Amino acid sequence: MNDFDRLEPDAVRHLRLFFYLLPVFGFFPALWTLYRQSGSRQERALSRFVVKFAMGWLLLYGLMGASAFTSDSAQLPLLLMASFLTSGYFVLNLVLMVRLWQRKSIVLPLIGKVGRLL
Repeated sequence: MNDFDRLEPDAVRHLRLFFYLLPVFGFFPALWTLYRQSGSRQERALSRFVVKFAMGWLLLYGLMGASAFTSDSAQLPLLLMASFLTSGYFVLNLVLMVRLWQRKSIVLPLIGKVGRLL
């Protein structure tokens, strides 16, 4: 009997939700969950949020990097803004992981509840 067999199903689901919230790397298991249409309602809600959030971050980061590359005068401000955007992406994922660890519902300002994860 290995260690995963002794875990409760709720603990395994909880661990899976942590993987979804890993910055950058959590995008792939979240996308796989959505593609296979598997998991609980909470997992699918969190997966949708993670995929949208990661794609938005990547799109904005790419646009700011491309704009900084083509611009002569606004290169430094655009690169600083891209670095702040990346820092915000990582910090927000960390905050969501802490709230998940505390078993609180994940609520974001201006977005609302990501899903009832308790």
